[in-house]
Amino acid sequence: MNSPGTDLWSLAVIVGLAAVTVLTRCFFFILDRPWALPGWADRALQYAPVAALAAVVAPEVVMQHGHLVGTWQDARLFGAAVGALLYFWRRSVLLTIAGGMAVYLPLHMSLGW
Repeated sequence: MNSPGTDLWSLAVIVGLAAVTVLTRCFFFILDRPWALPGWADRALQYAPVAALAAVVAPEVVMQHGHLVGTWQDARLFGAAVGALLYFWRRSVLLTIAGGMAVYLPLHMSLGW
C-alpha cells in the first residue's frame, strides 16, 4: 500500500528532473557571452554519431540472446561483412543495405542461420 508521502516524493522527483533538464538544455542561452568547446572536445564530438551507431549495431551482429555468437554459421556475420565491404568500396549507404540484405536473407531463410 502506498504511503501518504509517496505522492509528494514523486512530485518532487518530477520537478527536480524537469529543472535539471531545462537548466542543461538552456545553459547556452543563459550565458551572456559566446561559449565554444575546446578544440579537443570539438574533434571528439565529430566521432559521436559513428560511435553511437557502432554501439547499437555491433552487439546486434555479434550477440544472440545476450551471449556472443559461438559459430561462424550466422547470417548476420556474413551480411554485416558484405555490407561493410560494399560501403568501403562505393561509399553508398543504399548499396550497403541492399548488399548486406542480399547476403543475409538467403542465408537466413534457406539455411536457417
